[in-house]
Amino acid sequence: MHTVKVDLGAASYDAHVGANILGRVGKLASDAGLKQGRCALVTDANVEKLYAAQVVAALEKSGFAPTVISVPPGEASKSLATLEVLYDRMTSAGLDRASAVFALGGGVVGDLAGFAAATFLRGVPVVQIPTTVVAQVDSALGGKTGVNHRHAKNLIGAFHQPRLIVADVTTLATLPDREFREGLAEVIKYGAIMDAPMIADLEHSLDSILARKPDLLEAVVARSLAHKAAVVAADEREAGLRKTLNFGHTIGHAIEASAGYGNYLHGEAVAIGMAAAARLSSAYAGLSADEASRLHRLLERAGLPTAMPPRWQSDEFLRALNLDKKRAAGSIEFVLLDRLGHALTRSLSIDEVLRPLSTVNDPQI
Repeated sequence: MHTVKVDLGAASYDAHVGANILGRVGKLASDAGLKQGRCALVTDANVEKLYAAQVVAALEKSGFAPTVISVPPGEASKSLATLEVLYDRMTSAGLDRASAVFALGGGVVGDLAGFAAATFLRGVPVVQIPTTVVAQVDSALGGKTGVNHRHAKNLIGAFHQPRLIVADVTTLATLPDREFREGLAEVIKYGAIMDAPMIADLEHSLDSILARKPDLLEAVVARSLAHKAAVVAADEREAGLRKTLNFGHTIGHAIEASAGYGNYLHGEAVAIGMAAAARLSSAYAGLSADEASRLHRLLERAGLPTAMPPRWQSDEFLRALNLDKKRAAGSIEFVLLDRLGHALTRSLSIDEVLRPLSTVNDPQI
């Protein structure tokens, strides 16, 4: 088992990554100082069938008394309506300000349960137990929680750091192929923005990663979390450095919102966003054509989409782009690359964004 320390002073916590560690959730939670007794286990209907009983048993063995709250799978559950259901169930279960919320599932469950924990009784502890690649390498760590608005993804949310992360890579074996591959977009992102040797390692090991070899998955997840932990420790509230983690996400979120949540998986939209950001990087940040092409090829080898969707210049897409949380004074702050492994930010107008992207489907990129 790998343990990554997220160093945030009094709010520091551990992210444990390993194989077959779901059965240790209760002990790890107790070791992290969480109060035993009543708690909530938030999951979705798919994950509930696979892992909820195992996690409930592990929690009960350590003195916790979980109420299981299951939501429908998919992005549509990341809503204010579903959030109200969680509040109702948590109130009925008699949770108090020391009671923990355990989030068992992918990014939707993690964001939703995390935001419920952030706002219930003005904040209760949350433990993230991610079961998808996206959640294990990215969304579970860092404290970003929230729900979607009909016009923009993650428009309503709060920073609420978890007290503990338990990432069991054996849960990745049950993911559908499409969901497994989408998570690799976030892994590739870390190489693109801060670890050029990681790009080379991914190029070399991609076939074994796609075969889901547990030892390799554990190493990839731990390496990704270590990168994110370093960024979050340096910039918890996204005042500067942490913005680089949004590489590919500005356009990706606009695609998700304008296409209808769920039509593109998050990682698929981010992959398209990274391909687009590579084009913008070549136009405005000096990224070489060779390195842009290399990133594009790695995304495609991972089975991820790279072409902008049909009607991507629709009113819905432009509205979503203009609602991006990083907009300011008529421009949008984009994360770009001047070289693989090094990111920077640039403020671009909508026109400056659209011009280079008119050829984003060029097979040479």
